[in-house]
Amino acid sequence: MLVGKMSVNGPKNNLRKERERHMVNQDLFIYYFILTLGVLFVIYALIHIITMYMKKDFTMSRMGKIIGIIILAALLLFTTLPSLKYVALKDYVVIKGKCVVDIDSSGRTTLAAIRMLGSGEYFSFREIPSLDAYGKAIPYYCEVTMTKDHMLEISYKIYHEEKGELMAESN
Repeated sequence: MLVGKMSVNGPKNNLRKERERHMVNQDLFIYYFILTLGVLFVIYALIHIITMYMKKDFTMSRMGKIIGIIILAALLLFTTLPSLKYVALKDYVVIKGKCVVDIDSSGRTTLAAIRMLGSGEYFSFREIPSLDAYGKAIPYYCEVTMTKDHMLEISYKIYHEEKGELMAESN
């Protein structure tokens, strides 16, 4: 019985879930990429400061480059380090409640925006859930998993409000 059901709906659902899992992994990949760039820029700047000190070659252009690299590294690390503890330890929080799903396709990419009705919190995901209808008039019950500092969305689950059945999930 289950095999017959899998052969009819399985390949499409499996491909969609695999694509959505890659989207979530892509967000975490970008997070780790930005963190790594910040660390590499700090190392690069330190190496150049040490070589300048050893060679006694303090030119204005070298100092400008190093200051620019340090500012860029600080910006990258400032955006990623606060969430590092939560991402590395997988210390997540799940926000539950009534929500609406809006689709924003105005730019080059399409975003699914989940807005919680009770708290007014807003979450955006790159993948679009396969739902029958979107918009402010269609309420759902949602569970959004994110880091405890609310800086990085990890996944979502969307349930039918009255029936309680799972309609869409991101991983």
